[in-house]
Amino acid sequence: MPEGDTVYLAARRLRAALAGKTLTRSDFRVPRYATVDLRDEVVDSVGSYGKHLFIRTPAVSVHTHLKMEGSWHVFHCGQRWTKPRVAARIVLSTDEVEAVGFSLGTVEVVRASEEHRIVDHLGPDLLGPNWNAADAVRRLERYPDQSIGVALLDQRNLAGIGNIFRSEICFLRRVHPATRVGAVPDLLALVNEANRILTEAVRTPPRRPLAYGRAHRPCQRCGTSLVADLLGDTAPDFDRVVQRERGIYFCPRCQPVPAP
Repeated sequence: MPEGDTVYLAARRLRAALAGKTLTRSDFRVPRYATVDLRDEVVDSVGSYGKHLFIRTPAVSVHTHLKMEGSWHVFHCGQRWTKPRVAARIVLSTDEVEAVGFSLGTVEVVRASEEHRIVDHLGPDLLGPNWNAADAVRRLERYPDQSIGVALLDQRNLAGIGNIFRSEICFLRRVHPATRVGAVPDLLALVNEANRILTEAVRTPPRRPLAYGRAHRPCQRCGTSLVADLLGDTAPDFDRVVQRERGIYFCPRCQPVPAP
């Protein structure tokens, strides 16, 4: 699943292509918004919050979420698309470019004044200008018995982390992902690590994982073979997204399994 850095970079590309430009065509290929016409509208701004992306005009905000397979691409007018046309969910055109959203998991058109309702429940955006580490720690501490690997995926705690970065953050802090939040030695340091590596990922992409996807390969700190396992949570109070078991990667020596 694309994570906060991917969405942030997609927003940056779209901002460069669309911000301040007048739309000459809009094509929403989802039934609910098939009649929406943004021709002659000026794109005020493009931004992201966690894994959510917004293309804003004076009247409306086009909200998209990539989910598992979505992506945004920018093409010069007349340029051949690099993905199948049947996968396109939104096309926004100017005199010069076409911005195409393929296989988007969520597409919404909301009033500009109502955009906040989409993100109000989320924790602080790791890549946002108002990033607040103390707020992220406070949110994580609400459920001290939850595993840190699950808590990091819950966007209500902090926005932007997916399965790749939760393994990376825990590896860098030498914390096993199954460790209870209340037992993490320095939660603020872990949260700051999350901010650091996502910021690094958007400054110098692509970032090569140190743990994720490296099962059976040597740990770059101690040489021990890294391990892959599953981690999820079935507690009903947690977000459905984090209830499913997903792969975690860790070093059994640097990140020992916590005592029961």
